[in-house]
Amino acid sequence: MNDAPCVIDPETGFVSGIACLCSPHCDDRPVAGEISLLVVHAISLPPGEFGTSAIHDLFLGCLDPTAHPYFRDISMAKVSTHFLIDRLGKLTQFVPVTRRAWHAGASYFEGRDKVNDFSVGIELVGSDESAFTDAQYDRLVSLTKALQSAWPAIDSSRIVGHSDISPGRKTDPGPHFDWARYQRLLAT
Repeated sequence: MNDAPCVIDPETGFVSGIACLCSPHCDDRPVAGEISLLVVHAISLPPGEFGTSAIHDLFLGCLDPTAHPYFRDISMAKVSTHFLIDRLGKLTQFVPVTRRAWHAGASYFEGRDKVNDFSVGIELVGSDESAFTDAQYDRLVSLTKALQSAWPAIDSSRIVGHSDISPGRKTDPGPHFDWARYQRLLAT
């Protein structure tokens, strides 16, 4: 893992020095530059399994529906995220922050729906049944600080879990995500 701090170019929306696998599942934001919310997600594919290429394949639109029974129902989903942080803390970008990734689905925040319009999605490889790694927290904090520097409207009150914006529909990042630890590390 690269321990260097994340640096984002606010003009392009790309993080310097990391892999970008460009997802086709994105489009222009309706209001350019309106980026004011960070959504933390968790994902594992197949569920509960880590270290497969399936997450990348899903976000790139090339998940093989025959590779696992679970994939039959999700292989055609048009979903993406801006960033993915694996269990070792490796950061991969799928959509420039300046564009709208399709990560939140049916969601709302502070009376607004269409959360994808004004948010950044960060997926952590994990599940509701497992704790996240130190490397993931370190990378998440570095990325969050870079996002806050580029888009100051993302303050600590505007960092939420997927479950917060889609209650009853989503549970991630789940009970093992340590919000207090994350906020404490952000404050240092």
